[in-house]
Amino acid sequence: MKPVVAIVGRPNAGKSTLFNRITETRDALVDSTPGVTRDRRYGSATFRDVGFTLIDTGGFYSSASDIFADKTRSQIRYAMEDADAIIALFDGTQGVSPHDHDIMEMLRGASCPVIYAVNKMDNLRREEAISDFYAFGIDEVWPVSAEHGHGVYELLEKLVALLPASEAEEAVEPIRMAIVGRPNVGKSSLINRITGEERVIVSDIPGTTRDAIDTLVTVNDRPYRIVDTAGIRRRGRVDEKLEKYAVIKAMDAIARCDIALVMIDAADGIVEQDIKIAGYAHEKGRASIFLLNKWDLVEKDEGTFRQYKDDLNHAASYMSYAPFLTLSAKTGRRVPKIFDAVEDVYKQFSFRCATGPLNRIIMDATERTEPSLFRGRRLKFYYATQVSTKPPTFVCFVNYPEGVHFSYQRYLVNRIREALKLDKVPVRLVFRKREGSSNRPAKGKLRPKKTGRKPVKKRGR
Repeated sequence: MKPVVAIVGRPNAGKSTLFNRITETRDALVDSTPGVTRDRRYGSATFRDVGFTLIDTGGFYSSASDIFADKTRSQIRYAMEDADAIIALFDGTQGVSPHDHDIMEMLRGASCPVIYAVNKMDNLRREEAISDFYAFGIDEVWPVSAEHGHGVYELLEKLVALLPASEAEEAVEPIRMAIVGRPNVGKSSLINRITGEERVIVSDIPGTTRDAIDTLVTVNDRPYRIVDTAGIRRRGRVDEKLEKYAVIKAMDAIARCDIALVMIDAADGIVEQDIKIAGYAHEKGRASIFLLNKWDLVEKDEGTFRQYKDDLNHAASYMSYAPFLTLSAKTGRRVPKIFDAVEDVYKQFSFRCATGPLNRIIMDATERTEPSLFRGRRLKFYYATQVSTKPPTFVCFVNYPEGVHFSYQRYLVNRIREALKLDKVPVRLVFRKREGSSNRPAKGKLRPKKTGRKPVKKRGR
């Protein structure tokens, strides 16, 4: 296991900026509005060949300032309990505040080393203000500028010297899943149910989750990286700057994941926005699993499940390949079945087929049903090959790529699905012109050869 480092501090001290600087990413949402980060965000970092996990936490402030303050403080405590070292970050432009005193009281009980850093130290004049923080009885204070990188190198030198040695790990790539859906459908509740702790803040207030929060879990010795995303509303209803950023982060999480867990509130039924969100995953070529949450709140009879499934297949007919599960994140019912479905889908999503068997499938399909003519010419399928996985993507070389009708493309995709048992993932089939081939006119319609001579007119007598 890699050592864990937590960054704590008051709102707008620059914790997310420092997180992005150390992890060399832009994963954490950064804005001047206090309280942007509420949950714990985990990231990987390396300095001088020492790898560690970095945790970005929400701002530490009084419960009177924000309705989520108590839950945010709980998240900070969880991060501190997990940490092997802590970076306490202060805002050098604001001086010492009452929030800083509260943070110091909490840090006095820390069981791991604490490094104290004062951020936004962009010039020597500002560095003079650092002396105020020695009043806390701190032996060493590190001036840094997370935005510009000043002092961060020295801070990391000190940090890695305090970290315990990590055990060698096998490099097993985790399956990346993104939980996406409308606001308040139960995405964060599902994360907490899976992890068995309050990893992310849960509230009935839409928009509680503002960023895309990564969580690493291990189930049956298999690692998973699960991203809890902000709720995606209709574009016309997204007007606040932070919510727009959050939606952008959610869309980015869809693009980066292997499998999108499209969460639907079963008590509300299947609505248009659910299908639009699923469509984003389909457009990006991501595998998907539909999760009908709050199934315990639905009045059911023998035909209820079939009715929901038919409604979903009708509304998202282009995603008929996606599995469909009912569950309750609140009670935990059927939640373990998610990972069984994920394993099945991921196996197909990363499937690779040899060229020989693939060409036999295409040959059999074209012999069974010939393609239509294109401008009076017969289409010829030369050979096919798989060019990538995630999703399985195939290229078929033909004489006239533009002449393959979409219905015949769909027919070939279905033959590939059937033969290779790829019934739960998107499959892409692309047509290309074979290099070196030329579009010659069909037999009997050859053009006259050009001799370069002018025609001779027949003279009259």
